[in-house]
Amino acid sequence: PSKNPIIDELKAKRLLLPVAGVSAGSLKDSFRDARGGKPVHHAVDIVAPYGTPVLAADSGRIIKLYESKAGGLMIYAADTSERFIYYYAHLDGYHTGLTEGRAIARGDTIGYVGTSGNAPPDHPHLHFAILRSNDISRWSEGLPVNPTKVF
Repeated sequence: PSKNPIIDELKAKRLLLPVAGVSAGSLKDSFRDARGGKPVHHAVDIVAPYGTPVLAADSGRIIKLYESKAGGLMIYAADTSERFIYYYAHLDGYHTGLTEGRAIARGDTIGYVGTSGNAPPDHPHLHFAILRSNDISRWSEGLPVNPTKVF
């Protein structure tokens, strides 16, 4: 076990790395990197070819489909306990039929790797973040957890 009970809880959930065909060993820990004028990245960028399926890391439900200048097309999903929020950004598109409130199972295709938002057009990737939350109605808030520590 680690010295962090949140990391241990997430490891016990056996999260799926959310990009088809990418292995945990290929991830670069960019959690503490400065990005886009913000002091800390608080996510991992998972590089993959444009259009690669983005998979639900855990079972739960979609809590918000959102688009912003920075993140582009984004998905926020909560786990079944509603203690964790998974954030998927820079998508090329959502999977057909994806709607807010929809239940998802670990491994379901929910979107596709892209370069929307402020992602460089020649660098398709999934920006994946995990938030520990006490209130999933505040879908963009919570304690950031380093995804590279749980895969």
